[in-house]
Amino acid sequence: MQQNPLQFVPEQVARAFRAAVTEACRFVGQTAPNPAVGCVLLDAEGEVLTIAAHHKAGTLHAERLALDQAKEAGVFDRVRTAVVTLEPCNHTGRTRPCTEALLESPVKTVWIGCADPNPTVAGGGAACLADAGIAVHWLAESPNGKDLFALCKALLAPFACKMTQGRPWITVKQALNSAGTMVPPAGQTTFTSPASLTFAHVLRRATDGIVTSTGTVTADNPSFTVRHVADHADRRRVLVVCGQQANTPEAWLAARQQQFDVLFCRNCSDLPALLGKTDALWVLVEAGPTLLAALKEMNLWDDWLTIRQNAAGVDHYTVSTRHDVTPLALFPEWARCTQEQACFPE
Repeated sequence: MQQNPLQFVPEQVARAFRAAVTEACRFVGQTAPNPAVGCVLLDAEGEVLTIAAHHKAGTLHAERLALDQAKEAGVFDRVRTAVVTLEPCNHTGRTRPCTEALLESPVKTVWIGCADPNPTVAGGGAACLADAGIAVHWLAESPNGKDLFALCKALLAPFACKMTQGRPWITVKQALNSAGTMVPPAGQTTFTSPASLTFAHVLRRATDGIVTSTGTVTADNPSFTVRHVADHADRRRVLVVCGQQANTPEAWLAARQQQFDVLFCRNCSDLPALLGKTDALWVLVEAGPTLLAALKEMNLWDDWLTIRQNAAGVDHYTVSTRHDVTPLALFPEWARCTQEQACFPE
């Protein structure tokens, strides 16, 4: 296997990584059960030739799509460097291995954001490329790659959670008024600002499912659809209702089943296993204080977004995370968040 010394990330490669993450983010919420992945191809001078991302399961992976785009643009012969947010696959699924496509191209150098978190294949793609004489570099091993590596980890976090824990990433979204309660004014279903409402729908678009409770369904008659931003075309998500189906209005259930795969979970302790059987990689909890208290007590969450409105009507965002990464960091709203690391006793 070819060994490469630690490499500083060249500025052209750094820009390519940011472009790859940005392109992949366009399809977050549509790729499950596959991860969101971006790829940028550069020529010998570091000029960007193509930018691509995996769109959805069954379509070309990011590397193959980028190479096909290069052929269509007539620049395939100029390709020298591939920048990918995730280690290229070396196994056959619905499509052929991306390592084969790269080895059949003029690529001489591959920069990789994250290793494949699937324990059965981790490292296989990089090793295959290195054994064939490709110069393989990892962001995690680069002296100046920390911030770019964090972006790639944020992009991969939901898929990594599914691969290592057998369940999707769970984000709790909780809105609190200036009094610290979740109760909206009479006649309203929310009290947050229009910007926060839009952010909530951005998160719905990015996630693969919603977790709620029969209490929320009865009190709010929520649709859980994506409205304030454009949704992915023909997207069907999972909707898990914690509680008994008998306590759910039949009309509400019939309406939701037109757009969601509705599942019921009678006991919160069964939630991880239930979610693990679905294709979802990332779910958003939208529920009242009873379910949120249960999830917190059982540690059934990965990050917790609190939108607290002060007396002047200004929203403040706080994110608690149980990990060193969160997919919430992919969104511009992250810059407004106060970040807290949740600590748990061993």
